[in-house]
Amino acid sequence: MGHHQGAPMPTTLRHQLRARAHPARSVPCPNEHCHARAHQSCVVRVNGRVLPKPHASRINVWAITVAPCPECVVLQGTPCHKDGQALPDVHPRRIQEAKETCA
Repeated sequence: MGHHQGAPMPTTLRHQLRARAHPARSVPCPNEHCHARAHQSCVVRVNGRVLPKPHASRINVWAITVAPCPECVVLQGTPCHKDGQALPDVHPRRIQEAKETCA
């Protein structure tokens, strides 16, 4: 007797699971302790624990990739800035803009 593979997951359930995943998972995680590939969950490398949401740095990269910033008025693909200096993080309004873009 072979092993049982189980029934395939119903399409509706698969879509619900995918819908709950943060859209920032579409880009690789730049966090030096994670480096999750696109569409993989972020993890804590030391213990392999899967994080419930992506690292902040991954959300920043994703927001830059998918949306312009209404706060500092930069185009999609350009990091946020203030007084001519690039910021380490994106403006919260840009993250909101990115979420709306992907909704």
